[in-house]
Amino acid sequence: MSAPHSLSAWIEGVGLIAPGMPDWAAGAAVLTGRAPFQTAPSVLPAPLLLPPAERRRASRVVRVALASGLAALEHAGIEATAVPAIFSASTADGHNCHALCETLASDDHRVSPTRFHNSLHNTPAGYWSIATGAMRASQSLCAYDGSFSAGLLEALVQAITSQTPTLLVAYDAEYPEPLFSVRPIPDAAGIGLVLSPVQTPRSLARIAVTLTDTPPDALAEPALDTLRTAIPALRGLPLLGLLAAGSPGCVALEYLAPLSLSVSLDPC
Repeated sequence: MSAPHSLSAWIEGVGLIAPGMPDWAAGAAVLTGRAPFQTAPSVLPAPLLLPPAERRRASRVVRVALASGLAALEHAGIEATAVPAIFSASTADGHNCHALCETLASDDHRVSPTRFHNSLHNTPAGYWSIATGAMRASQSLCAYDGSFSAGLLEALVQAITSQTPTLLVAYDAEYPEPLFSVRPIPDAAGIGLVLSPVQTPRSLARIAVTLTDTPPDALAEPALDTLRTAIPALRGLPLLGLLAAGSPGCVALEYLAPLSLSVSLDPC
């Protein structure tokens, strides 16, 4: 049997927003054990790049996507207008979905057009283009709990085939009750990665991925692993743990069962 084909590129920048980890510097310290993990609600920066009207309408899922993507680009020293972007989330906007369901269950079934278009899965990509002025191609993906790995695969393919740096933004946000009882995502979180097809002076590590049937790796810290499984976007935390450690290694990330994504890192 031939060896599985792998995709490889270089990680240029990282963005992270998660409960107890407000940014990549804090997250790297927690993931390497240099700082204790102390759970706290995610801190979502105000989307100041948006015009006032759009800023008022920006939901938590939009805010976490914008903030984690912008943080990754800032880390990489790349402008948003220079890169195509892949947005990947397990769901759309839970709060807007809840409000739409409330409307449809009421005596007045008239749905607000603004609320409807803000409930769509590609809404963060639209707000991204408004906020940054980016006109490069963007894609919005969904693969339920495997959405981080699906987005990573797509971003790697785009970077390699187009020979241009590509941004991945994987994100999720919570649902209110009663939807929370069937989809219990507890908070908003996002991971941004800038992937380059060639090594640059700012490259952090070479990443190579392939499909595997190895079960997904858990995190050693129980509280962090609970977070990994609670918020689909954070299925990428084992990858960030490797990157923060700064040593070569390989982890398996959740994808579409029975497949996982085998991810190898070689620091630069």
